[in-house]
Order: sequence, then C-alpha cells, then structure tokens
Amino acid sequence: MLDSSLLPLEGTDTRLRPLADKDAQAFAEGTRDADVRQYGHLPEPTYTPDSVRAMVRDEVVPGLARGSLAVLTIADVSTDDFCGSLVLFDVTDDHAEVGFWLHPAHRGTGRITEALDLAVSFVRRSGLSQLTARTVPVNTASRHVLTRAGFVPVGRTADRAPSGHTTTLLHYVYDITRTDAARAT
Repeated sequence: MLDSSLLPLEGTDTRLRPLADKDAQAFAEGTRDADVRQYGHLPEPTYTPDSVRAMVRDEVVPGLARGSLAVLTIADVSTDDFCGSLVLFDVTDDHAEVGFWLHPAHRGTGRITEALDLAVSFVRRSGLSQLTARTVPVNTASRHVLTRAGFVPVGRTADRAPSGHTTTLLHYVYDITRTDAARAT
C-alpha cells in the first residue's frame, strides 16, 4: 500500500502532492485538451471544477487514506501551480500502475520525467517493488518519457484502459528491486 505520509515529494522543478481543491480549475481545463482526451484514457468523459472538487472529496482523500489510490498533482516547485496529473492505481502489496498527463501549457518542460522519478521514489519508499504503465502505440511522447524514466517495454495486448475502452496497449515495467540492485553494483 502507498504511504501518504511521504507526500509531498520535491525534485528540482517539480513537486508531487495530492490533488487539491485549488487545482480544480486547471485540472478541468487540462482535460479538455485534445491530446489529453485522446491519450489520457480518463475515467470520466468530462470534468468541471465542481466535479474535480467532488473527486478530491470522494475519491482522492479516501484513496490516499487507504493507500490504494494516489491522484497526485504535478506542480511547479516554486509556485505550487498545477502542471499535470499523475495517478497511482491498481495498488497491491508489491506493485502499482502509473498514469499521467500534462496540461498543454507545461509540455516540453521535463516535468513528466521528474514526476515519474518522484513517483518511483514514492512507490519504493512505500515498500512496493514494481511500477507498471500502459500506453497506446501511437503515443510516442509517453513511450519516450517512460523509456527515459527507466521503464522497460514488456508486451502489447488488447486491454481495457482506465477509460473503460478496450484498445491495443503497450505495457511497461519499472522493476524497483532490480534497478536498485543494479545501482548498488
């Protein structure tokens, strides 16, 4: 399970913290972006500031308290402004899956790579040994970011995305135990 007491986490330019009410407007705005709609496989068809605040209250806070779901804000470290979303879901005793999207105003900043590094640290410090990710083959940006962050492609299947739609997905794994052992040698 995830240990929410470890949050927030900070890198050089990026903070990873729980999604909050103050993020509602920027989150809803970001989900209207064509690339987020196409590649994000969001569980809801539309988001409004009110629906985001309800999600914080009804899903984000309880999920973090249970350690079974982390809906996190990718924030600018100096302003704490919302830049994107990173979600850890399907959490078990030893692994979790990660999904992410970046608000269009913050693309090309390196924030996703830094946010993934912070997510790996969060998962590691929570005692999990593996982080997985899935993306569609045409999402070259996500494939590139996942590879740069140390995720390894492990297969391709027709699978159900978080949106509930069945699509062809590429599967990636970040083996924390193996990566830590390799760094120690």
